[in-house]
Amino acid sequence: MSRPKSLNHSDIACAALAVMDRDGLPALSMRTVATQLGVGTMSLYRYVKDREELERRVVELVLGEVDPVVPAEKSWREQITCIVERIRHAVIAHPATVPLFIAHRHASPSIRRCSEELLRALTRAGFRGTPRVIALRMLVSYVSGALQAQHLGALDGQGTMVLASLSPDDYPLLAATARAALQVDPDKEFFGGLQIVFDGLAQNLASTKPR
Repeated sequence: MSRPKSLNHSDIACAALAVMDRDGLPALSMRTVATQLGVGTMSLYRYVKDREELERRVVELVLGEVDPVVPAEKSWREQITCIVERIRHAVIAHPATVPLFIAHRHASPSIRRCSEELLRALTRAGFRGTPRVIALRMLVSYVSGALQAQHLGALDGQGTMVLASLSPDDYPLLAATARAALQVDPDKEFFGGLQIVFDGLAQNLASTKPR
């Protein structure tokens, strides 16, 4: 009788990520990961408790190599840009994982480290208390939303082409904007939006300072 296949957490995380890359987040389950590994589903329960643990291990696999530490001499905008750019590069190859970063932000050591450095940059800029809470939430919302939009509705995708073909008599602004959007590359879209977020945060910070 052959011995059961020996696994480790890295094997399982890689298999779970492979399932998600191929079939999307809804396909992730103990059964599909076990099939990817070539083992029985019950064998997988010896190593992970449930799907939620699978998700957390995928998050760590994707973000575990991200270095959140940035040079202290950079401006707060440069520091945050550096951190989110590293996150984006790590995630962009695995867009199905984007929803997991919000769901597991409280439990992931990698996300906690990135969040701590984002907060450090915001604190250096002068954010405290409630404004700092809102600033961090805005940054997280922007990054996760932008990555999701790039995956599900890229500017050079079919959806934009449909909008660009609308009748200019009925939708003059929407059609013209969609045609312009076809010429915007993903980097320009992402970092251009990030600058708008920065401008809003800076304006909010200025408005809360004592006069």
